[in-house]
Amino acid sequence: MTPAPCLFISHGSPMFALEPGLLGANLRALGESLADVVAVLVVSPHWQTRGLRVGSSPAPETLHDFSGFPAPLYALQYPAPGAPRWAQEAATLLAQAGFDAGLDERHGLDHGAWVPLRHLFPKADKPVFQVSLPHDIDAAGALRLGRALAALRRRGVLIVGSGSLTHNLYEFRQHVRDPEYAQEFADWVRGAVEARDVAALVDYRRRAPHAARAHPSEDHYLPLLVAAGASDARDATRLIEGGMTYEVLSMDSFAFGLPGADSSAPLR
Repeated sequence: MTPAPCLFISHGSPMFALEPGLLGANLRALGESLADVVAVLVVSPHWQTRGLRVGSSPAPETLHDFSGFPAPLYALQYPAPGAPRWAQEAATLLAQAGFDAGLDERHGLDHGAWVPLRHLFPKADKPVFQVSLPHDIDAAGALRLGRALAALRRRGVLIVGSGSLTHNLYEFRQHVRDPEYAQEFADWVRGAVEARDVAALVDYRRRAPHAARAHPSEDHYLPLLVAAGASDARDATRLIEGGMTYEVLSMDSFAFGLPGADSSAPLR
């Protein structure tokens, strides 16, 4: 079977669930080309654990793990089935790669999972499970995590790293005099992804412009490295355009290994 692709999706604010914008439309179009996907594995910064856990609930709850947003957001549900079988396979692969991995039957889908999937697979008809992000993992470890999961792609499992290409929440909440820094960082990441410069992506803290400002903490950047680690050097890379929201919150995302993809052509 043709390997399933892997994605990095910028999930932005929880309001992305109600305000799809450019990225939402592009994800919906992309999802229509992914009919053969048998399950979806999501790594999100909103489930961090000691060690590593794999969600194995057969019917994961929709978690509204945020506060202070409009009431309609809390009424949304994403009733996708779980994927216990695939969760067990993921846990086995992770253990073989040296991770302290165990199953968690209670964890639901946090908003880093269900919000973007609401646009990618709006019917909620694909089995979904999550792999946690260890709280002490670094950039190299996130890349290794993705590599440990890569074999699932050959079985038809879509691997999604859900984070944010830029993520300075302090600046998100106020007017910024020089918001262009966020685009400069996003452009650098795009160049490194398209050049398949994995070493630069791992060493972004030292090499990328405005890295510490774009990501005061690393948690929303690390899922990009999970997706890059799950990709293959032969995979075409493709930008999924999302634009810049709230002046400094980039929604640009990436696809690795789309069937027939031309890396020079962004998804619009």
